[in-house]
Amino acid sequence: MSGTISEATLSEFDRDTAVRLREPGVHDTHLSPGWAIGHALNGGYLLATVGRALGETLPHSDPFTITAHYLSATVPGPAVIRSETVRTGRTLSTGSASLLQAGADGREIERIRVLASYGDLDTVDGDIRTSAEPPAMPPREQCFSAKDNPAGPDAGPEMGKRLDLRLDPATCGWAVGAPSGRGEMRAWFGLADGRDADPLSLLMAVDALPPTAFELGLTGWVPTVELTVHVRARPAPGPLRVSVTTANLAGGFLEEDVEIWDSAGRLVTQSRQLARAKLGEPSGQGFGAGD
Repeated sequence: MSGTISEATLSEFDRDTAVRLREPGVHDTHLSPGWAIGHALNGGYLLATVGRALGETLPHSDPFTITAHYLSATVPGPAVIRSETVRTGRTLSTGSASLLQAGADGREIERIRVLASYGDLDTVDGDIRTSAEPPAMPPREQCFSAKDNPAGPDAGPEMGKRLDLRLDPATCGWAVGAPSGRGEMRAWFGLADGRDADPLSLLMAVDALPPTAFELGLTGWVPTVELTVHVRARPAPGPLRVSVTTANLAGGFLEEDVEIWDSAGRLVTQSRQLARAKLGEPSGQGFGAGD
């Protein structure tokens, strides 16, 4: 990772998304098993890692819009991110990137391909005209956390230990065998070590809640096919409110639309992903729409 900050002072998220410049357009990284959902790494965590490399490649540092296509499941261990600048403008710069890992035969396998436009969120005009409203949710202390899991706080996926998730009870019927049938999931979101959100961690947060498929009565793995994230503002410190909805599950695929609201009541992120609903397969220890 660039800069002179000691690794010991970094949050777990920053350490685990760190990239090291090998040569122009090529970054090395070591993907942590701490962000796994079952056998594969979470798609939002991977997007944040690629997003960090793009931010070091492009002349602008903040993701405004970023789209990832997930080509194959990514596993913990060494990886290479190859990126290039497509266009540079005064307000936005656009780049592309691929995350690759060595296969069993030593040849590189492309896991993710990304196209993104970056800018400077500090220059965004403060004029807001919106009909969007924050989701109605109970206070954090009235929502469910990992310690409320009947199987114990360590029964969830490895990634859950890195998060401070407080799930809205109205979207937790799946956890007690009584899914609502509505494609909704809501939670208060933070990182377990207290690190405040920034544009990079928002790329992970959009994919951090249990999949809406659980509330639709499905229990299989829900791997991401494509994920697009729009970062609309730099988030204020404090917990985030995350709302996920699905309107259409058909042909074995579903969409998830995400809104993230910061502690100041601003809509700071929107995303949509297309995911597969793989019926009858293991659910990856409980949640995570990721890759």
